[in-house]
Amino acid sequence: MKQITKRQWINFSAWAVIYILFSIWMENLWLLLGVIVLIDIFLTKYIPWAGWKKAKNPKVREVLEWIDDILFALIAVYIINLFVFQNYQIPTSSLEKSLLVGDYLFVSKLSYGPRVPNTPISFPLVQNTLPILNCKSYLEWPEWGYKRVKGIGTVKRNDIVVFNFPAGDTIALYEQNPDFYNLVERDGRDNVLLNKARYGEIMYRPVDKRENYVKRCIGMPGDTLSIIDNQVYINGREAYNPENIQFNYYVETDGSILTEEQFRMLGINKSDRDLVSSNSGNRNLLLYLGFGEEGRIVTPVYRLPMTNKALEMVKRMPTVKQVRIEPDNLGGTTYPTGYYTGWTRDNFGPLWIPRKGETIRLDERNLALYHRCIRNYENNTLEIMPDGRVFINGNPEMSYTFKYDYYFMMGDNRHNSLDSRSWGFVPEDHVVGKPILIWLSLDKDRSLFSGGIRWERMFRMVHAD
Repeated sequence: MKQITKRQWINFSAWAVIYILFSIWMENLWLLLGVIVLIDIFLTKYIPWAGWKKAKNPKVREVLEWIDDILFALIAVYIINLFVFQNYQIPTSSLEKSLLVGDYLFVSKLSYGPRVPNTPISFPLVQNTLPILNCKSYLEWPEWGYKRVKGIGTVKRNDIVVFNFPAGDTIALYEQNPDFYNLVERDGRDNVLLNKARYGEIMYRPVDKRENYVKRCIGMPGDTLSIIDNQVYINGREAYNPENIQFNYYVETDGSILTEEQFRMLGINKSDRDLVSSNSGNRNLLLYLGFGEEGRIVTPVYRLPMTNKALEMVKRMPTVKQVRIEPDNLGGTTYPTGYYTGWTRDNFGPLWIPRKGETIRLDERNLALYHRCIRNYENNTLEIMPDGRVFINGNPEMSYTFKYDYYFMMGDNRHNSLDSRSWGFVPEDHVVGKPILIWLSLDKDRSLFSGGIRWERMFRMVHAD
């Protein structure tokens, strides 16, 4: 063995300290066995880790050098993506105007503590499907259970949170919206399972490979949440409404068409400008809402999402005849799927949000509200016998104690957000991180050199409202 130089000792010591601190942070002392590898890399060098540098052919040496650099970069990106931050693009308008379609975010994994990956062997920077190849970007084995290491904080009320879509545990490959459970409720289980030409394969996805969603945390573990006429109540008290909260409104004009300048003044994207009166199929709906004369729709009627500020501006426009909020019976189905509660999108609950260590009785209503928590999220077998008896993991039970904390997430664009009102709770093990910075923002309604880059949003911090 060659004599070990002072520089080798310094390099080894620096990397060993970093690695040992990382192992302590991960709360897994088995990782300390990796120090043996560091000893060989920096000191003993029994294994020729950089043997490719001795290749005589310069072209081979150059190719191997490129491969070495690419592998190092992929490993570094993988570790940063898992434990430090993740890049995320806002794809939908559910959080307008707090976050806009086209915003690119840095999502901090350190804010709530990074999760140890459920699927540790996966391709970096790809969520679940490799582009072009259209195959899984991860190996299903090994699959680890939930573990979160310490972060610098916890989820707080009104935080904007990135999380894995809870109802995305099972998907129909060709039709992923609505989610599998609402799809089964709408079209029938047998039809969804057997009609592969329409729905595709039925697939399971581990927690960390489910699609990423971003919403605002409205309800905390242990809260009782209700919504009355679009106002959220927490434990019987009015909840704070985000400054940029939006609802859908039907706007009738005196015959005038709203201009591009007016839409921009109101902050309404092209994709949200719906001239519903131009579609004859909306005639009965508009008559039901009180628009039209003698059974005819004679003036333009728009369906537009608007903030309170935009709403006041529209009401002051001389060409606007009337404005009506979209009624709640147009909001679609609500959680829980397949159980009638009478709840709607705008009048929902009261619903208790599970808290770790709390116990519920296993009656019919609680089973409807919380069976997904018990079975899908906390990985128990749950059987309900014809006589009403409940078996959990093969044992008869009359109550259940929750293992996780749960959260209730909603979008600020309340009438254009599929959120906890539609698919239920977000378990703590689904929480990914917290958006902290908008590093790029692109307006899809404009060309790149004509206002397509929203310079005023560049490098803007994302704060809870």
